Amino acid sequence: MNGFVYYSPTKILFGKDMEWEVGREIAAQGGSRVLLVYGGGSARKSGLLDRVESALADEGISFWCLGNVQPNPLLERVYDGIELIREKKIDFVLAVGGGSVIDTAKAAALGAEYKGDVWDFYEHLAEPKKMLPVGCILTLPASG
Repeated sequence: MNGFVYYSPTKILFGKDMEWEVGREIAAQGGSRVLLVYGGGSARKSGLLDRVESALADEGISFWCLGNVQPNPLLERVYDGIELIREKKIDFVLAVGGGSVIDTAKAAALGAEYKGDVWDFYEHLAEPKKMLPVGCILTLPASG
């Protein structure tokens, strides 16, 4: 058997009301300006987004929203996120939702740090070198 080293620095917080910890977690990672990415209305209707926004505000974290991410998201929404990140000097991206929301958040976090078109990564014309940190509040147990 060949030896190897596996390193995966992922922190998982699990349990009831853990969304209230998001502000402290982001602040601990140096985040102070957040892009909050979410999908349709369920995160808002359930009150989850209100709690997340309160947790961010409690830590003095500024945030901007990129909502209405649809299943099988359009690249245009990623471009919107990249533009917002650059314009507002955002330093952390937080996804609140399932797979499409997470994919959009990760693509925007990567594209914002790249001078070319984020689509270059999907065409294998570029390799990721740097991206903004991404956090996730998962709302669907089969995603992420």
